[in-house]
Formats: sequence, C-alpha cells, structure tokens
Amino acid sequence: MTSAGDLLVIRPKRFELPAWLVVLGLLLRWSWRAGWWCLRHPVATASAALAVTLYVEFDWPGLVVPLALLAAVSLAWWWRHESSWWAWLAGPLLGFVRRVFVYRRVWREAMTLCGLAETYDHRRVLPELLRVRSDQALDVLTIRMVRGQTPEQFQKVSANLAYAFGRRHARVYSERPDDPPTRTGWAAWLLRAVDRVRFRDRPTVVYLALVRTDALRTVVPPFPVPAVPDFTALPLARREDLRTWSLHLLATHVLVGGATRRGKGSVLWSLVRALSGGVASGLVRLWVIDPKGGMEFALGRPMFARFACKSFEAMADLLDEAVDVLRERQARLAGTVRVHTPTEGDPLVVVVVDEMAALTAYLQDGDLRKRIASSLGLLLSQGAGVGVLVVAALQDPRKEVLPFRDLFPTRIALGLTEAAQVDMVLGDGARNRGALADQMPRWAKGVGYVILDGTPDPVRVRFSFVSDSDIRDMAAQYPAPADAADILAQVGRETADEPVRPPLPRKPLGPLLPDSLRNLLDGDGGGAAR
Repeated sequence: MTSAGDLLVIRPKRFELPAWLVVLGLLLRWSWRAGWWCLRHPVATASAALAVTLYVEFDWPGLVVPLALLAAVSLAWWWRHESSWWAWLAGPLLGFVRRVFVYRRVWREAMTLCGLAETYDHRRVLPELLRVRSDQALDVLTIRMVRGQTPEQFQKVSANLAYAFGRRHARVYSERPDDPPTRTGWAAWLLRAVDRVRFRDRPTVVYLALVRTDALRTVVPPFPVPAVPDFTALPLARREDLRTWSLHLLATHVLVGGATRRGKGSVLWSLVRALSGGVASGLVRLWVIDPKGGMEFALGRPMFARFACKSFEAMADLLDEAVDVLRERQARLAGTVRVHTPTEGDPLVVVVVDEMAALTAYLQDGDLRKRIASSLGLLLSQGAGVGVLVVAALQDPRKEVLPFRDLFPTRIALGLTEAAQVDMVLGDGARNRGALADQMPRWAKGVGYVILDGTPDPVRVRFSFVSDSDIRDMAAQYPAPADAADILAQVGRETADEPVRPPLPRKPLGPLLPDSLRNLLDGDGGGAAR
C-alpha cells in the first residue's frame, strides 16, 4: 500500500544473459575487428600468412632464406633506381614503423596540448592518424579531422605540431601535397583509374608534412641548361623532398622578396641559366635593369639584348620600349590567340629588374619615377598574355615601395625581417600556413618559400647557387644573337651615359633683414660702443 508523499524507487528490469551468449558476442566482436583490420592492411596480412606458412613447412630456414633474398633484391633495387625504391618499398615500410613507434606513442598528448582535441558528449574526441608516408627527408601524416574542424586550425598550430613531434619545420596541406604521376604504357589506363581513387578530393582529411632531415642545408649546384627551355617547367630549386621545383614562367610575372644577402641573386641567376638555351637560339630575349651600377648583372652582359645599369633615363627608355613591343603585339595578335607562343621570330621578352625599389620609391626625380611606374603598371597588367614578362626583386615589399605588388601572380619569399612581410609577398595567411620566412637561419641563403601551382600552400625550397665562373661560362657559351632584325636585338647598344644636368638658375640672396632694421641695430651697437 502506498499513499501520497511516499518515495517510490523504480528500477528497470534486468535481463540476465547466459555466460555462453556473452562469450559468443565478444568472440564475434573481436573476429569482426580482426577481419576489418586484415582488409585494411592486406600487405601486412599476406606477409604474416606467408611467414607462418614458410615456418610450418621449412622451419627456420624457411624464414631466413627468403629474408636474405629479399635483402639482396632490395639492395640491387636501391642501387639501380633509388627513387622508385623509396616510393614503393622503403617509404611505406619506414612510414609504417614510424606510425606505430613514433607518432602513435605520443598522439593523444600532442593533439591535446596543441589544442586540437575536442569534447563531445562528455568524451574526448581526437583527430585520427590514418597513414604515415615517408621518404628520404619528410614524413607526411594523413589525418582525419574531427567533425567541425577546418584545416586552418591545424595551420595555426603547425609550429607547435613540429616541436611536439621533435622537429623544427612542419607544414599543413588542405589538399594532397603531391600530384598524380604521369602514366604511360600498356597498363596506363588501369594505373590512372587507381590514381583517381588515390588522389581524390577528401575534404575531411588534412596532411601534415614534418621535415625529418633538412635536405636544404647543402648548397644546390646549378641545374643543366636545357637546349630548348620549357617555359611551363623551368628547373630552379630543390624541394624539401629532394624533388626539383620548376617555375611556370609562361604568361605570368614573378616577384622575389627578400632581405639583403638572402639570395635574391640565386633566384635571378637560376632563372637566367634555365633560359640560357633559349637566349642563344633567339627564343628568349633578356632585358635587364640593374640599378646597382651593374654589380649584380654586368658579368652576364653578352646574354642580354638590353642592359641598363647607370642611367635612370636609360632604364625608363628600356621600359618604354617594352611597352612599345606590348602594343605592337596586341595589335597583331588580337583576335588570333589569347596567349603568346614564343618563336625565334617572335621571342619571349623577359624584363628582369633588380632592386625594384630604386625605381619606384627611392628615385629622386619625381617625373622620371612616375614615367617608370606608368610603364611598369602597363607591363604588369597587360604584358603576360603577349609574352612581355617582368621578373622583379626587392627588399621591402610594402605598398609604399611597390604599389602594384598585387599584379605579380607568382611570388617567392626568401628570408625577410618581419613577420608581416611574409603575407605581403606570398599573400594573406601564408605565414599561418607554414611560410616562416622571417625565421630563416643565417646559413639559409637562397632558401625561400614558393606557392605550388593550383594550391595556396607554401613549399620550402633552395635555389641553385650560380657562381661567378658559372656566369662567365654562360656568357661565353650562350650569348644573345646579334643579327636579328627586330626591335629586340640590340646587343651592341650600351648603357646610356648619365646626362649632364645644368645648374638651376638661382637669384643671388640679399640680406635677410630690411635696411631700416639693420640701420637701427647698427646705431644701437655704435652707441653702446661709445
């Protein structure tokens, strides 16, 4: 009997399961997990099954002999073709080992302390480490983000992640950092189908690249000069993964930003070297402006169709003639093509400007500075499509120094002095995505950050070092042709002398005080003397 006010405790009815049913459920659960693991790791499963079979059939020799044969085959493979050995054998194996024994061991601690762990329904939810792919220099971690996270959250803590895993450099990619390979041969159709799955867009996944061995500490030797330059892939630098970084020069302008003694000359001379074969054949014409009096580019004078280094009037004339070439090509190619194709009769014109700030900000002649800025603005806004390109280097990337900075589609950031300058050169958010150009060590001359084609993610590279002897050899071996009949072939034209400036007419200065005041002062002085 109950009455009002009595406390009633209601408990749900408990169902007692027999022990054999509990054991059966656990066995099914563990079997399902084991089967799913085997499906996700077919190579490890097949290797373990083969090892067990060989041991059962042949005892210990069944394991030792195949391992010795595999080691010999691996050594021969590494000796003959190291790149494929890393891609198909050493890289996946090293990545699996480092995933289990390095990253898994500290994963929870690193994700929590770096602020990437989330809380849902009173439970801690962590990003999931899916895979580790290793090569000679990098570990690339494939991470599935927690629902609701974005790649920007990982990019903001990229430096924290690097030090959490015992490294100094790390970058976060929102898309897969490597491109699908070019497939040829009878099985190319099958491999391309596999690549479509491997390289598919995965918005829930982010890639963390950790620099295990800094391959950029060593000086990069000059690359071989191609006989016919590929304007869509000019080899200029070495990437952190030991691959070659190539510049897409066709239909673009290039801005190189870096503090003094940070290797801007390495970038410019690497580009000149990559174009040398085209210079000698007449496919490329280099118009060079060196406001430092020729200290940087005078060694390569025979390679340049135009060269100005002393007179700012001559530099302005050079830019004006480049605008004339632009206008002529626009009138000739309008309605025919959208992008100019370089030929020996209609070559690519590359205007190289060292220390751009000397022309746009520090030039004292205001009229001449406006004239130069007008020509540069026309070239940068209209010259890419007609094959008149601008490659400029400067130390200070502020808008006051370079007002048309945004007209450069391709940008390279070497060592800079301020964190804000990184975003000025590479674009907003580049530093948060890992372009720490303001933290370059002193040895990192010629090391910089570039933006990969089609992605906003920066890549760290080191440009080749072209010595003075290499420049002299290039100038002797690849001089610009002197017998071309067009306006571009002016190899014999020397730099215009600095014009003689007559002194400005000035009226003689009279006394600073009026005569009446001077007489009064003189009279007072005389009276005091008396």
